[in-house]
Amino acid sequence: MRLATYNIEWFANLFDRDDNLVVDDSWSGRRDITKVQQIEAVAKVLTAVDADAVLVVEAPNTGKTQNTVRALQRFAEAFNLRTSHAVMGFANDTHQELALLFDPDVLKARHEPVGQLSDLAAPRFDGVFRIDLDIDATEDQVEFSKPPMELAIEMANGSTLRLIGAHLKSKAPHGAGSRDEMIRLSIANRRKQLAQAVWLARRVEHHIDANEPVILLGDLNDGPGLDEFEHLFGRSSVEILLQAGLYDPHAAQAHRPRPGSIPATARFERREEGRYLEALLDYIMISKDLRGHDPVWRIWHPFRDAACWGTPELRDALLAASDHFPVTLDIDL
Repeated sequence: MRLATYNIEWFANLFDRDDNLVVDDSWSGRRDITKVQQIEAVAKVLTAVDADAVLVVEAPNTGKTQNTVRALQRFAEAFNLRTSHAVMGFANDTHQELALLFDPDVLKARHEPVGQLSDLAAPRFDGVFRIDLDIDATEDQVEFSKPPMELAIEMANGSTLRLIGAHLKSKAPHGAGSRDEMIRLSIANRRKQLAQAVWLARRVEHHIDANEPVILLGDLNDGPGLDEFEHLFGRSSVEILLQAGLYDPHAAQAHRPRPGSIPATARFERREEGRYLEALLDYIMISKDLRGHDPVWRIWHPFRDAACWGTPELRDALLAASDHFPVTLDIDL
């Protein structure tokens, strides 16, 4: 079985208010890429990846007239993708939903959130989490702007697992008007992100304690060296999740004392500096009981993955489709 996580930048811009694809030469949300170019690129990437299930991060919007599941299924139909069915969790107000495209001949997936809104230890993900992160005797109240999606997965052979799709808050200090304000916002954003990671970790531990295999995947917006405040709280959100009993080889490598070359799943242009910044942001983490199922991870990086580099059409599609690259996990389930 192949699972994938893929943050598709500005995917929502490719659909109109009725969830029809806008196949024209108007600009997409990506710089110097038209809507038709991005649509074709996304389709090429998804076809090449050929996953049984894909977590789509920044999926099309659900709103007054729009519906994420309908939009994704129309996209799959337009390009004859075998991941013809879609499921989503809680809708949010950011126009960046979390959803799973999947092949119904391989698995069944249903949204099954766990926890009560009143649970103090780990409330349901559309609730409020209360925690004192910095030991100042002041309780922080944290909410997800994009509540994680909790799915119950059943394979064709009858085996089951829990799948959690996540898109954690970015640490970037958007809206800062001064250096002092940037510092304040950066620290506040990191505090909130770490609280979200603790919340996720407690839910993961709940499933592990219940002997339920669990996979956490998505854009965690965290990796070594992303900002100057990462050591302020002693550990990163990725480390919190690894310590909860999850494993991802790229995360484990990046957090070694001497990691060497760090893997990257995203590439951002720094126009003012005339260069690109690469970062490890996207992960597929598995519980310990799944490590014996022959897991193989792959980052579909256009320049670092030999097969992607050696296939010019795929390499160009990866660069046009998004500023993130897919991560896949092949595992015997």
